[in-house]
Amino acid sequence: MPDWKPFAILDESLLRNTIERGSLSDLTKRRLATYVWSAVDAGADAIVVTCSTLGPAVDAIAPLCPVPLFRIDEGMAKAAVEHGKRIGVLATLSTTLMPTVELLKRQACEAGKDVAIVDVLVQGAFQLLAGGDVEAHDAQIRQALEELSQQADVVVLAQASMARAVRATGHSLSVLTSPVLGVENVKRRLEQR
Repeated sequence: MPDWKPFAILDESLLRNTIERGSLSDLTKRRLATYVWSAVDAGADAIVVTCSTLGPAVDAIAPLCPVPLFRIDEGMAKAAVEHGKRIGVLATLSTTLMPTVELLKRQACEAGKDVAIVDVLVQGAFQLLAGGDVEAHDAQIRQALEELSQQADVVVLAQASMARAVRATGHSLSVLTSPVLGVENVKRRLEQR
């Protein structure tokens, strides 16, 4: 999107508080809405929320937002529904797993497709990554992917932080991640406006 100039508003406490609480609170949703309106006030013509855990808050805020507001994982979910009937979901945070599964169900319903979703929480992997042990994190993701590949036509990685772990796996299985597919979805939808 060469004609677009990005700027970022970052508050890692939104994710941290959600992880500590175990769910997305109304306070966190309100705080995200404040950031969305700050982006609008700063001149944003479109906004992308890049944290999948916050997806349900984006869904709640979008109807009120005066500019297009996107979830980064929407393009990935659409692609997964197009690629297969058996969709695997890998996540390293429980707070991301259910929002991703719900998004996939909604996308399947909108596409008129019947899908089966198998979800796997890779216990401890996020803590390894947060502690700086990237190799151990990536190894856990690859192991979980290997196990899930027997049950799915396509696997989505619920968090962008997981994408690096599967770049060079050589799997014949379709493994989808949110960063590139999310931006492609934003570009396509903005061009349709």
